[in-house]
Amino acid sequence: MPFNNTSFADLVRIEQMRKIESAKAEDLSYASIQDMPKPTGSNFNYPDFIRRLDLRARRLIQENALNDALQQPHQQFIRARRICLGVAILLGSLASSQAVSDAVTLNIYWLLAVLLGFNMISLLLWISGITLNLQSLSSGVVAQLVSWLPYRNKQEPTIAALATHAWWENCLTGTVGKWRISVVTHQFWLTYLLSGMVLLILLMLAKQYHFTWGTTLLPDNSLPRLTQFLGAPLQAMGLTIPDDPQTVASRIGAGKQDAETRTAWANFLIGSLLVYGVFPRLLVLGLSLIMQKWSERRFRLDLYLPYYIELRQRLMARAIRAEVIDADPQAGAKPAEITLPSAHSGIPHPALALGIELDQATQWPDTLHCRLNIVDQTTQDEALALIRQTGTPIVLGVAAHRVPDRGVQRLIKELADHTSSKLWLILLSKPSASPVANNREVAWFRLAEACGIPAEHVVTR
Repeated sequence: MPFNNTSFADLVRIEQMRKIESAKAEDLSYASIQDMPKPTGSNFNYPDFIRRLDLRARRLIQENALNDALQQPHQQFIRARRICLGVAILLGSLASSQAVSDAVTLNIYWLLAVLLGFNMISLLLWISGITLNLQSLSSGVVAQLVSWLPYRNKQEPTIAALATHAWWENCLTGTVGKWRISVVTHQFWLTYLLSGMVLLILLMLAKQYHFTWGTTLLPDNSLPRLTQFLGAPLQAMGLTIPDDPQTVASRIGAGKQDAETRTAWANFLIGSLLVYGVFPRLLVLGLSLIMQKWSERRFRLDLYLPYYIELRQRLMARAIRAEVIDADPQAGAKPAEITLPSAHSGIPHPALALGIELDQATQWPDTLHCRLNIVDQTTQDEALALIRQTGTPIVLGVAAHRVPDRGVQRLIKELADHTSSKLWLILLSKPSASPVANNREVAWFRLAEACGIPAEHVVTR
Protein backbone atom coordinates (compact mmCIF):
# COMPACT_ATOMS: atom_id res chain seq x y z
CA MET A 1 0.00 0.00 0.00
CA PRO A 2 1.24 3.56 -0.58
CA PHE A 3 2.73 5.57 2.24
CA ASN A 4 0.87 8.87 2.01
CA ASN A 5 2.78 11.01 -0.50
CA THR A 6 5.76 8.64 -0.81
CA SER A 7 5.80 7.32 -4.37
CA PHE A 8 7.46 4.25 -5.83
CA ALA A 9 10.21 6.46 -7.26
CA ASP A 10 10.91 7.78 -3.74
CA LEU A 11 11.24 4.24 -2.39
CA VAL A 12 13.58 3.28 -5.23
CA ARG A 13 15.69 6.35 -4.45
CA ILE A 14 15.93 5.25 -0.81
CA GLU A 15 17.03 1.79 -1.96
CA GLN A 16 19.67 3.34 -4.21
CA MET A 17 21.07 5.28 -1.26
CA ARG A 18 21.08 2.10 0.83
CA LYS A 19 23.17 0.37 -1.81
CA ILE A 20 25.57 3.30 -2.08
CA GLU A 21 25.94 3.82 1.66
CA SER A 22 26.54 0.11 2.25
CA ALA A 23 29.59 0.17 -0.04
CA LYS A 24 30.69 3.82 -0.21
CA ALA A 25 29.72 5.36 3.13
CA GLU A 26 33.23 6.74 3.65
CA ASP A 27 33.01 8.70 0.38
CA LEU A 28 29.82 10.57 1.33
CA SER A 29 29.30 13.77 3.30
CA TYR A 30 26.69 13.62 6.09
CA ALA A 31 26.69 17.25 7.22
CA SER A 32 23.22 17.98 5.85
CA ILE A 33 21.47 15.34 7.97
CA GLN A 34 22.88 16.45 11.32
CA ASP A 35 20.11 18.99 11.85
CA MET A 36 17.19 16.79 10.80
CA PRO A 37 14.14 17.53 13.00
CA LYS A 38 13.23 14.92 15.59
CA PRO A 39 9.89 13.08 15.34
CA THR A 40 6.97 14.82 16.96
CA GLY A 41 5.03 11.77 18.12
CA SER A 42 5.85 9.28 20.80
CA ASN A 43 4.87 6.15 18.89
CA PHE A 44 6.75 4.45 16.10
CA ASN A 45 4.88 5.45 12.96
CA TYR A 46 5.72 3.50 9.83
CA PRO A 47 4.69 6.15 7.25
CA ASP A 48 6.58 8.76 9.24
CA PHE A 49 9.67 6.54 9.18
CA ILE A 50 9.41 6.24 5.39
CA ARG A 51 9.06 10.02 5.06
CA ARG A 52 12.12 10.55 7.24
CA LEU A 53 14.08 8.05 5.17
CA ASP A 54 13.02 9.93 2.05
CA LEU A 55 14.02 13.29 3.57
CA ARG A 56 17.38 11.89 4.62
CA ALA A 57 18.00 10.43 1.15
CA ARG A 58 17.10 13.72 -0.55
CA ARG A 59 19.50 15.67 1.64
CA LEU A 60 22.34 13.23 1.05
CA ILE A 61 21.71 13.28 -2.70
CA GLN A 62 21.72 17.06 -2.83
CA GLU A 63 24.81 17.48 -0.66
CA ASN A 64 26.84 14.82 -2.49
CA ALA A 65 25.58 15.77 -5.99
CA LEU A 66 24.26 12.25 -6.68
CA ASN A 67 21.14 13.17 -8.63
CA ASP A 68 22.66 12.50 -12.06
CA ALA A 69 24.05 9.13 -10.96
CA LEU A 70 20.67 8.08 -9.53
CA GLN A 71 18.72 9.23 -12.61
CA GLN A 72 21.09 7.55 -15.07
CA PRO A 73 19.62 3.99 -14.96
CA HIS A 74 16.09 5.25 -15.62
CA GLN A 75 17.33 7.26 -18.59
CA GLN A 76 19.26 4.24 -19.86
CA PHE A 77 16.10 2.15 -19.63
CA ILE A 78 14.15 4.74 -21.63
CA ARG A 79 16.85 4.79 -24.32
CA ALA A 80 16.94 0.98 -24.46
CA ARG A 81 13.15 0.88 -24.84
CA ARG A 82 13.30 3.39 -27.71
CA ILE A 83 15.95 1.28 -29.43
CA CYS A 84 13.75 -1.82 -29.04
CA LEU A 85 10.79 -0.03 -30.57
CA GLY A 86 12.97 1.17 -33.44
CA VAL A 87 14.08 -2.40 -34.08
CA ALA A 88 10.42 -3.50 -33.99
CA ILE A 89 9.53 -0.93 -36.66
CA LEU A 90 12.39 -2.15 -38.83
CA LEU A 91 11.50 -5.84 -38.42
CA GLY A 92 7.79 -5.28 -39.04
CA SER A 93 8.46 -3.30 -42.19
CA LEU A 94 10.98 -5.88 -43.39
CA ALA A 95 8.52 -8.74 -42.78
CA SER A 96 5.82 -7.03 -44.82
CA SER A 97 8.15 -6.15 -47.67
CA GLN A 98 9.43 -9.74 -47.90
CA ALA A 99 5.87 -11.03 -48.38
CA VAL A 100 5.67 -9.21 -51.70
CA SER A 101 7.23 -11.85 -53.95
CA ASP A 102 7.21 -9.68 -57.05
CA ALA A 103 5.83 -6.36 -58.19
CA VAL A 104 2.18 -7.42 -58.24
CA THR A 105 1.82 -10.55 -56.06
CA LEU A 106 1.37 -10.76 -52.30
CA ASN A 107 1.57 -14.15 -50.54
CA ILE A 108 -1.25 -13.88 -48.01
CA TYR A 109 -0.50 -16.79 -45.69
CA TRP A 110 3.23 -16.24 -45.73
CA LEU A 111 2.58 -12.70 -44.58
CA LEU A 112 0.18 -13.81 -41.83
CA ALA A 113 2.68 -16.43 -40.65
CA VAL A 114 5.50 -13.88 -40.43
CA LEU A 115 3.49 -11.12 -38.77
CA LEU A 116 1.10 -13.14 -36.60
CA GLY A 117 3.04 -16.39 -36.10
CA PHE A 118 5.98 -15.05 -34.08
CA ASN A 119 3.67 -12.66 -32.27
CA MET A 120 1.35 -15.52 -31.29
CA ILE A 121 4.24 -17.69 -30.06
CA SER A 122 5.52 -14.80 -27.95
CA LEU A 123 2.07 -14.15 -26.54
CA LEU A 124 1.53 -17.81 -25.61
CA LEU A 125 4.93 -17.97 -23.90
CA TRP A 126 4.14 -14.79 -21.94
CA ILE A 127 0.74 -16.11 -20.84
CA SER A 128 2.36 -19.39 -19.76
CA GLY A 129 5.04 -17.56 -17.81
CA ILE A 130 2.54 -15.28 -16.05
CA THR A 131 0.05 -18.07 -15.32
CA LEU A 132 2.61 -20.57 -14.05
CA ASN A 133 4.86 -17.87 -12.55
CA LEU A 134 7.81 -19.08 -14.62
CA GLN A 135 10.52 -16.43 -14.37
CA SER A 136 12.37 -17.81 -17.39
CA LEU A 137 9.34 -17.06 -19.60
CA SER A 138 8.50 -13.64 -18.14
CA SER A 139 11.47 -11.60 -16.94
CA GLY A 140 14.02 -14.11 -15.68
CA VAL A 141 16.56 -13.74 -18.49
CA VAL A 142 16.32 -9.97 -18.49
CA ALA A 143 16.51 -9.86 -14.69
CA GLN A 144 19.69 -11.94 -14.64
CA LEU A 145 21.22 -9.80 -17.37
CA VAL A 146 20.50 -6.46 -15.75
CA SER A 147 21.64 -7.68 -12.32
CA TRP A 148 25.01 -8.62 -13.84
CA LEU A 149 25.72 -5.65 -16.10
CA PRO A 150 26.33 -2.96 -13.43
CA TYR A 151 28.96 -5.19 -11.82
CA ARG A 152 31.22 -5.62 -14.78
CA ASN A 153 33.91 -4.17 -12.51
CA LYS A 154 33.06 -6.18 -9.39
CA GLN A 155 36.24 -5.42 -7.46
CA GLU A 156 35.47 -1.75 -6.96
CA PRO A 157 31.99 -0.76 -8.19
CA THR A 158 31.47 2.95 -8.66
CA ILE A 159 28.65 4.98 -7.12
CA ALA A 160 26.96 5.10 -10.53
CA ALA A 161 27.20 1.29 -10.86
CA LEU A 162 25.75 0.81 -7.38
CA ALA A 163 22.87 3.18 -8.14
CA THR A 164 22.20 1.40 -11.43
CA HIS A 165 22.23 -2.02 -9.81
CA ALA A 166 19.82 -0.88 -7.08
CA TRP A 167 17.45 0.66 -9.65
CA TRP A 168 17.46 -2.46 -11.82
CA GLU A 169 16.99 -4.74 -8.80
CA ASN A 170 13.86 -2.86 -7.72
CA CYS A 171 12.42 -1.89 -11.12
CA LEU A 172 13.31 -4.83 -13.36
CA THR A 173 13.10 -7.81 -11.00
CA GLY A 174 10.42 -9.25 -8.75
CA THR A 175 6.75 -8.44 -9.28
CA VAL A 176 7.39 -4.87 -10.41
CA GLY A 177 10.03 -5.98 -12.89
CA LYS A 178 7.87 -8.78 -14.27
CA TRP A 179 5.12 -6.35 -15.26
CA ARG A 180 7.52 -3.61 -16.40
CA ILE A 181 9.29 -6.05 -18.73
CA SER A 182 5.87 -7.30 -19.86
CA VAL A 183 4.90 -3.74 -20.82
CA VAL A 184 8.06 -3.36 -22.92
CA THR A 185 7.48 -6.77 -24.53
CA HIS A 186 3.92 -5.93 -25.54
CA GLN A 187 4.97 -2.50 -26.81
CA PHE A 188 7.62 -4.19 -28.97
CA TRP A 189 5.20 -6.64 -30.59
CA LEU A 190 2.47 -4.03 -30.96
CA THR A 191 4.92 -1.76 -32.75
CA TYR A 192 6.03 -4.69 -34.90
CA LEU A 193 2.46 -5.45 -35.95
CA LEU A 194 1.43 -1.84 -36.53
CA SER A 195 4.52 -0.99 -38.59
CA GLY A 196 3.96 -4.05 -40.78
CA MET A 197 0.27 -3.27 -41.19
CA VAL A 198 0.87 0.41 -41.98
CA LEU A 199 3.41 -0.52 -44.66
CA LEU A 200 0.95 -3.00 -46.17
CA ILE A 201 -1.81 -0.39 -46.29
CA LEU A 202 0.52 2.09 -47.98
CA LEU A 203 1.59 -0.52 -50.53
CA MET A 204 -1.99 -1.51 -51.27
CA LEU A 205 -2.98 2.15 -51.63
CA ALA A 206 -0.20 2.79 -54.12
CA LYS A 207 -0.29 -0.46 -56.11
CA GLN A 208 -2.67 -3.15 -57.24
CA TYR A 209 -1.74 -6.53 -55.81
CA HIS A 210 -2.93 -10.04 -56.49
CA PHE A 211 -3.27 -12.13 -53.32
CA THR A 212 -2.04 -15.70 -53.62
CA TRP A 213 -1.40 -18.71 -51.44
CA GLY A 214 0.20 -22.09 -51.86
CA THR A 215 1.21 -25.23 -49.95
CA THR A 216 3.34 -28.29 -50.55
CA LEU A 217 2.66 -30.60 -47.63
CA LEU A 218 -0.87 -29.60 -46.54
CA PRO A 219 -4.01 -30.87 -48.33
CA ASP A 220 -5.44 -28.57 -50.97
CA ASN A 221 -8.57 -27.79 -48.92
CA SER A 222 -6.70 -26.97 -45.67
CA LEU A 223 -6.00 -23.28 -46.32
CA PRO A 224 -9.48 -22.51 -47.70
CA ARG A 225 -10.94 -24.01 -44.50
CA LEU A 226 -8.50 -21.96 -42.43
CA THR A 227 -9.61 -18.87 -44.30
CA GLN A 228 -13.24 -19.47 -43.37
CA PHE A 229 -12.32 -20.25 -39.76
CA LEU A 230 -10.20 -17.11 -39.31
CA GLY A 231 -12.73 -15.01 -41.19
CA ALA A 232 -15.73 -15.86 -38.99
CA PRO A 233 -15.04 -13.04 -36.45
CA LEU A 234 -14.34 -10.65 -39.34
CA GLN A 235 -17.71 -11.41 -40.91
CA ALA A 236 -19.35 -10.76 -37.55
CA MET A 237 -17.73 -7.31 -37.65
CA GLY A 238 -19.26 -6.66 -41.09
CA LEU A 239 -16.14 -7.25 -43.19
CA THR A 240 -16.26 -9.11 -46.49
CA ILE A 241 -13.88 -12.09 -46.73
CA PRO A 242 -13.12 -14.39 -49.66
CA ASP A 243 -15.60 -17.21 -50.14
CA ASP A 244 -14.55 -20.73 -51.12
CA PRO A 245 -14.53 -20.16 -54.92
CA GLN A 246 -12.49 -16.97 -54.50
CA THR A 247 -10.05 -18.72 -52.15
CA VAL A 248 -9.56 -21.65 -54.55
CA ALA A 249 -9.10 -19.24 -57.46
CA SER A 250 -6.37 -17.41 -55.56
CA ARG A 251 -3.96 -20.34 -55.41
CA ILE A 252 -0.58 -19.71 -56.97
CA GLY A 253 -0.79 -20.21 -60.73
CA ALA A 254 -4.61 -20.05 -60.84
CA GLY A 255 -4.64 -16.86 -62.90
CA LYS A 256 -5.73 -13.24 -62.51
CA GLN A 257 -8.08 -11.91 -59.84
CA ASP A 258 -10.99 -9.55 -60.14
CA ALA A 259 -11.41 -6.40 -58.02
CA GLU A 260 -13.98 -8.02 -55.72
CA THR A 261 -11.60 -10.84 -54.81
CA ARG A 262 -8.73 -8.44 -54.19
CA THR A 263 -10.91 -6.29 -51.94
CA ALA A 264 -12.07 -9.33 -49.98
CA TRP A 265 -8.47 -10.49 -49.46
CA ALA A 266 -7.40 -7.01 -48.38
CA ASN A 267 -10.22 -6.90 -45.82
CA PHE A 268 -9.27 -10.37 -44.62
CA LEU A 269 -5.60 -9.42 -44.24
CA ILE A 270 -6.11 -6.14 -42.35
CA GLY A 271 -8.93 -7.60 -40.26
CA SER A 272 -6.86 -10.64 -39.27
CA LEU A 273 -3.95 -8.43 -38.20
CA LEU A 274 -6.30 -6.34 -36.08
CA VAL A 275 -8.35 -9.14 -34.52
CA TYR A 276 -5.62 -11.72 -33.96
CA GLY A 277 -2.65 -9.40 -33.45
CA VAL A 278 -3.25 -5.78 -32.49
CA PHE A 279 -6.36 -6.15 -30.28
CA PRO A 280 -4.94 -8.97 -28.08
CA ARG A 281 -1.70 -7.04 -27.66
CA LEU A 282 -3.56 -3.90 -26.68
CA LEU A 283 -5.54 -5.91 -24.14
CA VAL A 284 -2.50 -7.50 -22.46
CA LEU A 285 -0.60 -4.19 -22.66
CA GLY A 286 -3.38 -2.46 -20.75
CA LEU A 287 -3.43 -5.31 -18.21
CA SER A 288 0.34 -5.11 -17.77
CA LEU A 289 0.24 -1.34 -17.26
CA ILE A 290 -2.44 -1.72 -14.59
CA MET A 291 -0.56 -4.52 -12.84
CA GLN A 292 2.68 -2.54 -12.97
CA LYS A 293 1.05 0.43 -11.23
CA TRP A 294 -0.63 -1.91 -8.74
CA SER A 295 2.64 -3.69 -7.89
CA GLU A 296 4.44 -0.35 -7.52
CA ARG A 297 1.79 0.83 -5.06
CA ARG A 298 2.24 -2.38 -3.04
CA PHE A 299 6.03 -2.16 -3.08
CA ARG A 300 7.52 -2.19 0.43
CA LEU A 301 11.02 -1.62 1.71
CA ASP A 302 12.60 -4.57 3.47
CA LEU A 303 12.83 -3.01 6.94
CA TYR A 304 14.36 -6.22 8.31
CA LEU A 305 17.68 -5.35 6.63
CA PRO A 306 20.45 -4.21 9.02
CA TYR A 307 20.62 -0.83 7.24
CA TYR A 308 17.00 0.02 8.09
CA ILE A 309 17.21 -1.48 11.58
CA GLU A 310 20.08 0.87 12.40
CA LEU A 311 18.39 3.89 10.83
CA ARG A 312 15.16 3.18 12.66
CA GLN A 313 16.96 3.47 16.00
CA ARG A 314 18.65 6.70 14.90
CA LEU A 315 15.86 8.47 13.02
CA MET A 316 12.91 7.46 15.18
CA ALA A 317 14.36 8.45 18.54
CA ARG A 318 12.19 10.80 20.51
CA ALA A 319 13.35 13.76 22.56
CA ILE A 320 11.87 14.38 26.00
CA ARG A 321 12.65 17.02 28.58
CA ALA A 322 13.39 16.11 32.18
CA GLU A 323 11.81 18.75 34.42
CA VAL A 324 12.07 19.34 38.16
CA ILE A 325 8.77 18.76 39.96
CA ASP A 326 9.49 19.68 43.59
CA ALA A 327 11.60 22.46 45.12
CA ASP A 328 15.24 22.44 44.14
CA PRO A 329 18.13 24.83 44.75
CA GLN A 330 19.02 24.49 41.06
CA ALA A 331 15.62 25.75 39.96
CA GLY A 332 17.08 28.07 37.34
CA ALA A 333 18.96 25.37 35.47
CA LYS A 334 17.92 24.51 31.93
CA PRO A 335 16.19 21.20 31.47
CA ALA A 336 18.36 18.48 30.03
CA GLU A 337 17.74 17.01 26.62
CA ILE A 338 17.45 13.24 26.82
CA THR A 339 17.10 10.93 23.82
CA LEU A 340 15.32 7.65 24.30
CA PRO A 341 14.81 4.88 21.76
CA SER A 342 11.45 4.97 20.12
CA ALA A 343 11.16 1.24 20.66
CA HIS A 344 9.82 1.53 24.22
CA SER A 345 7.36 4.31 23.51
CA GLY A 346 5.86 2.42 20.57
CA ILE A 347 4.57 -0.45 22.72
CA PRO A 348 0.79 -0.14 23.17
CA HIS A 349 -0.75 0.18 26.62
CA PRO A 350 -2.41 -1.79 28.03
CA ALA A 351 -0.88 -4.96 26.64
CA LEU A 352 -0.52 -8.60 27.65
CA ALA A 353 3.20 -9.24 28.23
CA LEU A 354 4.45 -12.81 27.92
CA GLY A 355 8.03 -13.98 28.31
CA ILE A 356 9.61 -16.78 26.31
CA GLU A 357 12.12 -18.83 28.31
CA LEU A 358 13.47 -15.82 30.22
CA ASP A 359 15.60 -16.02 33.34
CA GLN A 360 15.06 -13.90 36.44
CA ALA A 361 17.88 -11.47 35.60
CA THR A 362 16.16 -10.30 32.41
CA GLN A 363 14.57 -6.89 32.88
CA TRP A 364 11.32 -5.64 31.37
CA PRO A 365 10.50 -1.95 30.77
CA ASP A 366 8.83 -0.26 33.71
CA THR A 367 5.60 0.14 31.74
CA LEU A 368 5.23 -3.61 31.19
CA HIS A 369 4.54 -6.38 33.68
CA CYS A 370 5.24 -9.93 32.58
CA ARG A 371 2.07 -11.92 33.09
CA LEU A 372 3.57 -15.31 32.31
CA ASN A 373 6.95 -16.78 31.38
CA ILE A 374 6.60 -19.65 28.90
CA VAL A 375 9.10 -22.38 29.75
CA ASP A 376 7.27 -25.65 29.09
CA GLN A 377 4.11 -27.13 27.56
CA THR A 378 2.01 -26.30 30.61
CA THR A 379 2.88 -22.60 30.58
CA GLN A 380 2.44 -22.58 26.81
CA ASP A 381 -1.12 -23.86 27.20
CA GLU A 382 -1.75 -21.21 29.87
CA ALA A 383 -0.41 -18.52 27.51
CA LEU A 384 -2.71 -19.68 24.72
CA ALA A 385 -5.67 -19.53 27.13
CA LEU A 386 -4.73 -15.97 28.15
CA ILE A 387 -4.41 -14.92 24.50
CA ARG A 388 -7.86 -16.28 23.70
CA GLN A 389 -9.39 -14.43 26.65
CA THR A 390 -7.84 -11.01 26.05
CA GLY A 391 -8.46 -8.55 23.25
CA THR A 392 -5.44 -6.36 24.01
CA PRO A 393 -2.20 -6.37 22.01
CA ILE A 394 0.29 -9.12 22.87
CA VAL A 395 3.91 -8.33 23.72
CA LEU A 396 6.32 -11.27 23.58
CA GLY A 397 9.60 -10.77 25.42
CA VAL A 398 12.68 -12.72 24.34
CA ALA A 399 16.32 -12.68 25.47
CA ALA A 400 18.21 -10.58 22.92
CA HIS A 401 21.52 -12.38 23.57
CA ARG A 402 19.97 -15.77 22.80
CA VAL A 403 20.23 -17.43 19.40
CA PRO A 404 16.75 -17.37 17.76
CA ASP A 405 16.48 -21.09 17.03
CA ARG A 406 13.68 -22.99 15.32
CA GLY A 407 12.04 -23.93 18.60
CA VAL A 408 11.54 -20.30 19.58
CA GLN A 409 10.34 -19.48 16.07
CA ARG A 410 7.83 -22.33 16.14
CA LEU A 411 6.53 -21.18 19.54
CA ILE A 412 6.14 -17.55 18.46
CA LYS A 413 4.44 -18.65 15.24
CA GLU A 414 1.95 -20.75 17.20
CA LEU A 415 1.19 -17.86 19.55
CA ALA A 416 0.75 -15.53 16.56
CA ASP A 417 -1.67 -17.94 14.88
CA HIS A 418 -3.91 -17.98 17.97
CA THR A 419 -4.29 -14.22 18.38
CA SER A 420 -6.35 -11.73 16.43
CA SER A 421 -4.74 -8.77 18.21
CA LYS A 422 -1.57 -6.96 17.25
CA LEU A 423 1.58 -8.86 18.16
CA TRP A 424 4.79 -7.16 19.32
CA LEU A 425 8.24 -8.64 19.92
CA ILE A 426 10.56 -6.97 22.43
CA LEU A 427 14.25 -7.90 22.68
CA LEU A 428 15.20 -7.85 26.37
CA SER A 429 18.66 -7.87 27.89
CA LYS A 430 20.29 -8.32 31.30
CA PRO A 431 21.70 -5.31 33.22
CA SER A 432 25.21 -6.78 33.24
CA ALA A 433 25.13 -8.24 29.74
CA SER A 434 27.32 -6.91 26.96
CA PRO A 435 25.67 -5.16 24.00
CA VAL A 436 23.94 -7.49 21.59
CA ALA A 437 25.86 -8.05 18.37
CA ASN A 438 24.34 -6.53 15.25
CA ASN A 439 24.05 -9.87 13.46
CA ARG A 440 22.19 -11.33 16.45
CA GLU A 441 19.70 -8.46 16.39
CA VAL A 442 19.23 -8.91 12.64
CA ALA A 443 18.55 -12.61 13.24
CA TRP A 444 15.70 -11.70 15.61
CA PHE A 445 14.25 -9.34 13.01
CA ARG A 446 14.36 -12.13 10.43
CA LEU A 447 12.59 -14.44 12.87
CA ALA A 448 9.89 -11.79 13.30
CA GLU A 449 9.54 -11.60 9.52
CA ALA A 450 9.12 -15.37 9.31
CA CYS A 451 6.41 -15.21 11.99
CA GLY A 452 4.51 -12.40 10.27
CA ILE A 453 5.42 -9.70 12.81
CA PRO A 454 5.99 -6.32 11.10
CA ALA A 455 9.42 -4.75 11.51
CA GLU A 456 7.85 -1.73 13.23
CA HIS A 457 6.51 -4.10 15.90
CA VAL A 458 9.97 -5.38 16.83
CA VAL A 459 11.46 -3.23 19.58
CA THR A 460 14.74 -3.34 21.48
CA ARG A 461 15.53 -2.55 25.07
